Amino acid sequence: MATQNLSQYGDVPDASALKICLVVADWNSDVTYAMKEAAMQTLREHGVKEDNIVTRHVPGSFELSSGAQMMAHNISMIDAIICIGCVIRGETPHFDYICQGVAYGLTKISIEYSIPVIFGVLTTNDLQQALDRSGGKHGNKGVEAAVTAIKMAAIKSDFRDSWF
Repeated sequence: MATQNLSQYGDVPDASALKICLVVADWNSDVTYAMKEAAMQTLREHGVKEDNIVTRHVPGSFELSSGAQMMAHNISMIDAIICIGCVIRGETPHFDYICQGVAYGLTKISIEYSIPVIFGVLTTNDLQQALDRSGGKHGNKGVEAAVTAIKMAAIKSDFRDSWF
């Protein structure tokens, strides 16, 4: 378990030309909406224009893969996709199936479309752990997801600009 605020990061590239899409799960909305707001604020703080941030909502974390794939079809229009969700362990194996499916689905989309798809999905044992990671004592994973999206989009741009 983390013992520090995880929302600290080093240098972040200029993001003023980036177009970022957020796909946000509505399930556990107290957690996911706090992460979404933190991600959007972080994107804006690093120069992403409000008009270049698109947000779409899906019912739950399992649907993040489908939502991300729909956004990836617009690959020429976006530089990265941030997927935000929260899965809290229960008494059945449902947690394991959802987490594994989402992780696999988002990875597959990222590879298939050659676009950064950021895994901003909390997988916690209880609600308190989720709250601690969505603006509580361990920071906000939405911030980390936004910074990761900016950094990965910059890497993709560097490869495109220097190799072709």
